[in-house]
Amino acid sequence: MANERLRTALLQRAATVDDLATACGVDPKTAERWITAGRVPYRRHRFAVAAFLRVDELYLWPNALDDSQLADASENEILTVYPHRWVVPRDAWERLFATATAEIGVLVYSGFFLADDPGLRTLLADKATAGVQVRILLGDPDSDQVGQRGADEGIDEAMAAKIRNVVVLYGPLRALPGVEIRLHATVLYNSIYRADDELLVNTHVYGAPASMAPVMHLHKVAGGSMVTTYLDSFERVWSQARPLE
Repeated sequence: MANERLRTALLQRAATVDDLATACGVDPKTAERWITAGRVPYRRHRFAVAAFLRVDELYLWPNALDDSQLADASENEILTVYPHRWVVPRDAWERLFATATAEIGVLVYSGFFLADDPGLRTLLADKATAGVQVRILLGDPDSDQVGQRGADEGIDEAMAAKIRNVVVLYGPLRALPGVEIRLHATVLYNSIYRADDELLVNTHVYGAPASMAPVMHLHKVAGGSMVTTYLDSFERVWSQARPLE
């Protein structure tokens, strides 16, 4: 069976089979068989193909890794686990966003601690000015989900008020090209802070503020699935959210 995902990825990259073969150091006939006959390349070649086409290896070859290999790769995506968000050093947030070369993403209800930091706001602005896409998802302050989260944390309407404050703080950032802010009305199980393929994921715990919940520092590893799972979740929320007026 032909590998249509690989064929499509090539077309989207405006690349030829010869380009792919050169990037992977193989004969063009070998690269052609990866597409037309659905041959699965050696792992080193899968890495090379994924890097060249800028897609995930598991997207191109979903069954290439067995369960143990997938588990090992995913475990290696975990760099650090912090017991609470408040113990994450400030420079860890700064280093995360400073590494971004293509995209920064933030998925929160308010993320007030981030918006209230002038240095981090300046960093986001500098990155946007340098051509990095910045996408921020805030909770819709008028939504039932935000109201419920405020009640769960025992702060009630203060949650919606924090979001409105954040909108004001991000005012200058919104004026920059490449920056987009949307409002979402989803039940938020995790807050996600993204810089390309590196994440800080703040889990949410019922009845506790996000600052008290654990944070995982993740970095994408070829063959791993944890980072991809969170990135896919971000995209699903983004697709349902409405632009901030």
